[in-house]
Amino acid sequence: MSKYIFVTGGVVSSLGKGITAASIGRLLIERGLNVNVQKLDPYINVDPGTMNPAQHGEVFVTEDGIETDLDIGHYERFLDKNFDHNCNYTTGKIYSNIIAKERSGEYLGATIQVVPHVTSEIKQVMRDAGGKDVDVVIIEVGGTVGDMEGMAYLEAIRQFERELKPGNYCHVHCTLVPYLDAAGEVKTKPTQHSVKELTSIGLNPDIIVCRTNRDVELTPNNRKKIAMFCNLDSGEYVVHCPDCETIYEVPLVINKQGMDRLICKILNLETPEPNLTKWQEMVDLYLSQLPVINIAIVGKYTEVPDSYISVTEAIKHASLNNKYRAKISIISSEDIEMMGAKEILKNFDAVVVPGGFGSRGIEGKILTAQYCRENKVPYLGLCLGMQIAVIEFARNVANITDAHSTEFNESTNNPVIHIMDSQKDVVEKGATMRLGKYNCHLSDNSMSRRLYGMPDISERHRHRYEFNNEYRNRLESLGLVIAGENLENNLVEVIEIADHPYFIATQYHPEFKSRPNRPHPLFVGLIRQAIANK
Repeated sequence: MSKYIFVTGGVVSSLGKGITAASIGRLLIERGLNVNVQKLDPYINVDPGTMNPAQHGEVFVTEDGIETDLDIGHYERFLDKNFDHNCNYTTGKIYSNIIAKERSGEYLGATIQVVPHVTSEIKQVMRDAGGKDVDVVIIEVGGTVGDMEGMAYLEAIRQFERELKPGNYCHVHCTLVPYLDAAGEVKTKPTQHSVKELTSIGLNPDIIVCRTNRDVELTPNNRKKIAMFCNLDSGEYVVHCPDCETIYEVPLVINKQGMDRLICKILNLETPEPNLTKWQEMVDLYLSQLPVINIAIVGKYTEVPDSYISVTEAIKHASLNNKYRAKISIISSEDIEMMGAKEILKNFDAVVVPGGFGSRGIEGKILTAQYCRENKVPYLGLCLGMQIAVIEFARNVANITDAHSTEFNESTNNPVIHIMDSQKDVVEKGATMRLGKYNCHLSDNSMSRRLYGMPDISERHRHRYEFNNEYRNRLESLGLVIAGENLENNLVEVIEIADHPYFIATQYHPEFKSRPNRPHPLFVGLIRQAIANK
């Protein structure tokens, strides 16, 4: 039977519960355990697919095409595993399941209530995350203890813990320990109140992770006080997790305090000590003095850095692989529309144009692609970044001056990017996107083929619109290289510019498959060329 670790948070949001859960998973994998991870999000949206990235952050996509919370990206990067549709549930998805069952008569006319029906559905998805091949399931609950939206999840965990029995579950609670300059000391009272809120629901933390600013010290007396007031056996069960230079340092920080050993003790698991040599070497490289390379991400969701978290992490992975540190600037494409691409981008070594939806800022992205093409600046376009590169090439090289995408101009006479006829009926009915992994065959002499080192790959997608094959011959004759195709559906997946040192754009999202110790080849190639151009 699988054992369970529940990760909750208190005091404030954005404490890094996802990084904590991912770090625990990394350590348990290094101890030889098979680990699964699940995120339970209390918001009522069915999934984050329709949520504004400027509010919620990036939408991450799994291999099987499920749009998920960005923490799933952290799980995949830390654990170096691919997760599926069971990895992320929201209140909207839970209620959708319940309503479907009620409409089909599965509840036999019962009055549907939060307890037992909603909590039973939550417990079932937690059970489904386990299995005979899974040693440990880590379940992170979004939000903060005390939030109205999260009450059903905490009640479900309370019930589930009673069913599991002690020794089969461990509850990790993350809290904030602030430092008050005026008082000259850290304050443990917020943590005490958070745990009091938790215990009033019938949940008792086994380990408390105390988040602090980087320069704050949590003394043995602080830990002893927290343990005493929060019903822990000793200060050993209070883990200090200050802000780190890199998120990949967190597994090492909590391991040094014995957190993974304590979890195994609580779960009655006998495992060898983790071998963290390679992970330590990677972190040491992150923390070393490396030369800097300047990378621009030209996007439209610039209010929240997490809007492009997988892109920024992929850039960091690839830069480290090339023994460089990336200084990343997220630039609004609307600023480029106002000030010009050269004025803003002239000091950058490479440019990435990521995905997005809607017409806002599109002309700024097109100007970016033109600047990079004409000035031989290394360019990597991702999804929308490929589409705007095709539009720019059609306008400025093929002299199709009104070339556009039907996403932005439905009446354009030259829709170089469009929705195929076979998709139109589907789109009108609401199934609007190509999601998840699709095969791609890479052309023999393409740069992409050389970077991947293989002819056939699969990558993850999240988009509605496609390259219009009616324009293929004309654009190819002028130097646009069709470097990758989905042969099953005759879809263009990768383009390159023939006379450019590095201009690659993909219909898919390679950033989703980059790992800190296994960077994606397209990002590695981008950074390598940027370094060569310095």
